[in-house]
Amino acid sequence: MAMAVANCCFSVVTSTVKFRCCLSSQRYLATSQHSIASVTCKAVVNRRGSPREHKEGVSHKKSPGKSKDRRSSLHDEDDDGISGKRNAQKSQPMAFKSSGAQRKDKKEFKFDMKEQQFEQQNLKDAAFLDAVVKVYCTHTEPDYSLPWQKQRQYTSTGSAFMIGNGKLLTNAHCVEYYTQVKVKKRGDDTKYIAKVLARGVDCDIALLSVESEEFWEGAEPLEFGHLPRLQDSVTVVGYPLGGDTISVTKGVVSRIEVTSYAHGSSDLLGIQIDAAINPGNSGGPAFNDQGECIGVAFQVYRSEEVENIGYVIPTTVVSHFLNDYERNEKYTGFPSLGVMLQKLENPALRACLKVQSNEGVLVRRVEPTSDANRVLKEGDVIVSFDDVHVGCEGTVPFRSNERIAFRYLISQK
Repeated sequence: MAMAVANCCFSVVTSTVKFRCCLSSQRYLATSQHSIASVTCKAVVNRRGSPREHKEGVSHKKSPGKSKDRRSSLHDEDDDGISGKRNAQKSQPMAFKSSGAQRKDKKEFKFDMKEQQFEQQNLKDAAFLDAVVKVYCTHTEPDYSLPWQKQRQYTSTGSAFMIGNGKLLTNAHCVEYYTQVKVKKRGDDTKYIAKVLARGVDCDIALLSVESEEFWEGAEPLEFGHLPRLQDSVTVVGYPLGGDTISVTKGVVSRIEVTSYAHGSSDLLGIQIDAAINPGNSGGPAFNDQGECIGVAFQVYRSEEVENIGYVIPTTVVSHFLNDYERNEKYTGFPSLGVMLQKLENPALRACLKVQSNEGVLVRRVEPTSDANRVLKEGDVIVSFDDVHVGCEGTVPFRSNERIAFRYLISQK
């Protein structure tokens, strides 16, 4: 269990007086065994004869036995949209069916060769693709009710990328309950042993290291970019289902707001995109048009009523994780006030609480173990945080013409 402490100043309106004070807030972090039903983490999993399902909502490959995948609202879609090529004389009825040798005239053959050379040149220009690696993890999930029994192992695959200083970045759920972690570079069949340095359950980020010097030969770490704008182009790179080689999908930034993180059951800043994120993309980077990393792909929203909703961990959350690790030589987590709040949209409720302006949120409950318990009590109204006014819906200004949940200010401490 880790504890994060942060200092902040805020203004509070009580039933009699308005005062300003300093607060130290803390949050206790523990691995959650249950994920939010509407959001799911993305990783490719292959169990070895295990009849049980993984609790984090990762997608499973079927084992040689006749085990069935659990169908629920917290599931990953592993359908592969593979289309077969059609011959000019007759069509092939199935995908991946071999068509045998086909004759081609000289002109057509030369045209195909030029097209292949052009595509290879474009791939060489995208040097950031070589910084993305494939992660192979062996997991052993404990049974807390029968801890003395030997548990079966299962394997999963995900993605990671190089950030310099012999370190890699991936998702925490990709290496959960890990026994062994290996990584493989693009265009190389050698798998290298990786060590897990830190795991952030609440932010779903893990830091890896590889000691082999051969692994880092010719490697160029990725550069982090700034928080993108709406409608900015985004490219997601990783190793999802459908093949063994690297995969690239494109889209745009659809939304930026405080998002529920399924793995840690926490609320942090997230980027919503419409680029395809499939099982195995977890831990892979998302790039802007300049080739800069703007975040880490980590989960997707699955429902019959929606489509093309994927989520990326922004660089602001990633930098908080890395700075925390460098400063404390371990990850301590994101801070939290430890209070339950209610919006003040009702004018009658604001009048009853003697709140003159159209702002503030009502404190409904204060956690006994929180430092906020020293200065806050039930019935208080928080009207500002770090001199930033809090709206009646619990939002604060965010960039131009945007508002965001004021929990974002707390997470930046």
